[in-house]
Amino acid sequence: MKKYVVYTCFILGLFWACRKSGDNNGPSGPTPYKIELPAHFPAPVYDLSQNPPTVQGVALGRRLFYDPRLSRDSTISCGFCHQQFAAFAHFDHPLSHGIDNRTGFRSVPSLFNLIWQGDFMWDGGVNHLDIQPLTPITDANEMGEDLSRLIERLNADKKYRSLFEGAFGTPEINSQRLFRALSQFMATMNSFNSKYDSVIAKKAVFTPDEAGGYVVFQTKCASCHKEPLFTDGSFRNNGLPYNPALNDAGRMRITNSTGDYLKFRVPSLRNIIKSPPYMHDGRFYDIFNVFRHYSNGIEQTPTIDPIVKNGLPLSPEEQRQLYLFLTTLTDHSFINSKSLSEILIDN
Repeated sequence: MKKYVVYTCFILGLFWACRKSGDNNGPSGPTPYKIELPAHFPAPVYDLSQNPPTVQGVALGRRLFYDPRLSRDSTISCGFCHQQFAAFAHFDHPLSHGIDNRTGFRSVPSLFNLIWQGDFMWDGGVNHLDIQPLTPITDANEMGEDLSRLIERLNADKKYRSLFEGAFGTPEINSQRLFRALSQFMATMNSFNSKYDSVIAKKAVFTPDEAGGYVVFQTKCASCHKEPLFTDGSFRNNGLPYNPALNDAGRMRITNSTGDYLKFRVPSLRNIIKSPPYMHDGRFYDIFNVFRHYSNGIEQTPTIDPIVKNGLPLSPEEQRQLYLFLTTLTDHSFINSKSLSEILIDN
């Protein structure tokens, strides 16, 4: 598979050339981190030139991602909910879990290919990767921490001050640096090495059943789950019956527009077999429940998406073949990558 590479050397060179010699971070500053991106993907939405990844910055972001001390009671890390083996979703938990044994009202979304997203969360309530961590860190039902208190705690940590100095030139820790370090790590969480990608690169071929499932996908699913990201990034009402226990109005909570009632982000289907449960409220534990919903479970509401309004009938054979195609979207190198795996945080 051909790939193009994002280099941050030139930008970092200009940045560090302008630094004062008293910054005490060595003659050349942090080491640029090379991010390889696939040629069959569009250009990233996230502007890497504004936060050039470095080896030190990515390592710092990884440490922060897995550090439970970012939560108020030091029990919940980003990685607690975003489990690598589940494509950084939360396997088998329908709703997010947080401090004090609290429960959120939505499922934990998968985290990958984030540099191709312009907004985040199930309702698009966050519009930039650099500020995305603010919501889970400060949400009372998730990590529940006050940002200023967190920054104060990190500044009091000698190890973190040393790591921030290595990544940014000085030991100062502030919210911008915190979020940028997390963004640098999340920018490396990219998934594009599935069997599907090998087929696209003409390095592998589908089995007959996988090929049949690909046809079903292109006929029934591709309008919303556009290749190669397997999402069009839109927000749609896919006909899920309203859940009165959660009282979730979807994107309307953000826009205050009744036209967005019960609309949620179209998730990527990459790694979908590894990341149950499904839907914004985790109501489906099995992908075949999802198939049955689209076949005959659509609920009619004023904002129902026209694409699914009349249902998407799937025969048992089509469901079987679609399942087999979706397994080709699993990126085993991603969910097993040592560079993304949890690390032991030494106090």
